[in-house]
Amino acid sequence: MKKIEIFDTTLRDGEQSAGVNLHADEKLEIAYQLERLGVDVIEAGFPASSRGDFLSVQRIARSIRQCSVAALARSTEKDIDAAWEAIKEGANPRIHVFIATSPIHMEYKLRLTPDQVVQKAVESVRYAARYTTNIEWSAEDATRSDWDYLVKVVTQVIEAGATVVNLPDTVGYSTPHEYAEMFRYLKEHVPNIHRAKLSAHCHDDLGLAVANSLAAIAGGVEQIECTINGIGERAGNASLEEIAIALAIRKNVFQAETGLELNQTVRTSRLVSKYTGFAVPPNKAVVGANAFAHESGIHQDGVLKNKLTYEIISPEMVGLSSNAIVLGKHSGRHAFKKKCEELGIQLDEDRFNHLFKNFKELTEKRKEVTDDDIMALATDLTGKETGTKTYELVFLQVNYGAQGVSTATIGIKTPEGEFVQEAATGNGSVEAIYQTIQRLFSDPIELIDYRIQSTTAGIDSLAEVYVKVTHQGHTSTGRGIDNDVLGASAKAFLDAINRIILKVQASTVFETTSVSGRE
Repeated sequence: MKKIEIFDTTLRDGEQSAGVNLHADEKLEIAYQLERLGVDVIEAGFPASSRGDFLSVQRIARSIRQCSVAALARSTEKDIDAAWEAIKEGANPRIHVFIATSPIHMEYKLRLTPDQVVQKAVESVRYAARYTTNIEWSAEDATRSDWDYLVKVVTQVIEAGATVVNLPDTVGYSTPHEYAEMFRYLKEHVPNIHRAKLSAHCHDDLGLAVANSLAAIAGGVEQIECTINGIGERAGNASLEEIAIALAIRKNVFQAETGLELNQTVRTSRLVSKYTGFAVPPNKAVVGANAFAHESGIHQDGVLKNKLTYEIISPEMVGLSSNAIVLGKHSGRHAFKKKCEELGIQLDEDRFNHLFKNFKELTEKRKEVTDDDIMALATDLTGKETGTKTYELVFLQVNYGAQGVSTATIGIKTPEGEFVQEAATGNGSVEAIYQTIQRLFSDPIELIDYRIQSTTAGIDSLAEVYVKVTHQGHTSTGRGIDNDVLGASAKAFLDAINRIILKVQASTVFETTSVSGRE
């Protein structure tokens, strides 16, 4: 069996999804879960892009010990310096350098000749080699590049010190047969190819990312780059969970395996979904809500007689089991802490105390609390108890009239510690809430998207609201969780505004701070 290394880029390529704006704490929690899942490499971010990203990558590199942490860099000394400063304290840190190699990218984006691109690629790898021997080099838009030109540049970057060579299908253009043949061609024509691992990185513009990734394994790659739930720019990346389960179920065909803890699959998927605000489609392979549902009478009859008639994946393989409800208002700190450990929730003492307090408050309103409820409370807490001054909801009152306008009265604590109260009307309760919050800001706030979901079934379920807003020229998502959907709506709106304000503040600091000064 060939070992396939999993390079997860959820925190870098995945976070580039439009509207995703993760807190540093949220990124760290995802990194911890990826470590539990057993990925080989976590691409934690692009340190040169912003101070916030630099600090987040640095924190992840200092915290993760069971897998390599990688940082992306363009082919410039400044980017490579920033990448190394961010990851140098990690376990087996990796610098990931890239440059485009397709004719259209070289001519219109880089405005460099092919020979200049080769020179720049070699120089960047040599520069990175001053820091580490763990260097990945990527040929952006490789699938629209000339194969003989790829042979030329790959040969030289390996000679310069690249130990992993990634040939991405950057725009999701390739087909499985073409992609596999490209890797076979390089294995046959690059004389020093034995000194580097080949890697595949696929996008899903034509819906072929997973198929192309699996084809690349047949073509000889030893590393697959992917994201949880397939998130990423445009149509997204290859889905980690689909690739992993395909290799596990059809091991006899692919003759390859990963080192993943597959029973962490669903938990990882749900965590990423909650933090990004991207709902997993019900019919999504492996992790969708309907992935193991059977409605057809014929299917139900077959499954009842023998699960293998219609289930090729066991729910237990990916971490699904009955959601036993064991916690309530009489549960103590010890039992609650044990449950958090089982769920993979890692919190310091202060945050655990906040979570336990929120749990106890929930038990006053509900008789039983599920695992999903606890996860929802934990994800809502992450990133909000960091000492950062933000807008906080103090109270909310809404008067609703079925035949008339609704009125909202809201009390908010400002970042300066001032308490302010406003009221406004709207055609509905949510509009009244958002009109009221808008009164606190001089710049307009545009609501682009609004979505509600519940943590579990039942009328007493926690409400989760996700919004996307534009404010001060920036777009961001926000998340709010509350026992009441209106409270969750207000919290989500404020969360989105807080994220934009913090992002602007971090960008301002970044622009006035040199890379060498970041510690």
